[in-house]
Amino acid sequence: MIFRMTIYLVTKNPFKLSAAKSVFDKYNIEIEPLGKEYPEIQSDSSLEIARSVALQVAKDTGKPVIREDHSFFINYLGIPGPYMSYIDKRISPERLIELLDGIVDRSAYFEVSTVYANPDGTTIEHTFKVPAEITDKVVVKDAGWDGLIRLSHEKRVLAEGAEEERYEIFGEGYRKIAETLIKNK
Repeated sequence: MIFRMTIYLVTKNPFKLSAAKSVFDKYNIEIEPLGKEYPEIQSDSSLEIARSVALQVAKDTGKPVIREDHSFFINYLGIPGPYMSYIDKRISPERLIELLDGIVDRSAYFEVSTVYANPDGTTIEHTFKVPAEITDKVVVKDAGWDGLIRLSHEKRVLAEGAEEERYEIFGEGYRKIAETLIKNK
């Protein structure tokens, strides 16, 4: 018997939807978007944010849902974390370069947390980090911080590559959850 199920992804972000579909398709798991806005708690933890939203939406809809939340941390500054969407609108890439002028440690990382929640309140959770660094100049203009963030294993900044090239990297949480669902069926 072939394993089949549908999970509802809580996002309006096309990248997250495409990344999730690229992973779950391999496991015969259908992903349907729940494009409605759901409030996020304020927290310094991507896992807490993803868990809170996933549990609330699963309870409200009576459907199995998945929520991915990611944060970006610049090690020297200790920010912005889950507040990136707020901070990157207020600190331009050029200003960020100025803030890091003379700083040798330009290391950073994405913290990616993915939570699958059932309506009964049970969850499957996975968090991982993707190492990155901040370049010493804006490489791609008009690309926001993506014009100066480079994943540690790459030679180019985020804005220089196609999003699809990073589905496997940022889809790790989806893959771990799919494997757990298959194993526990």
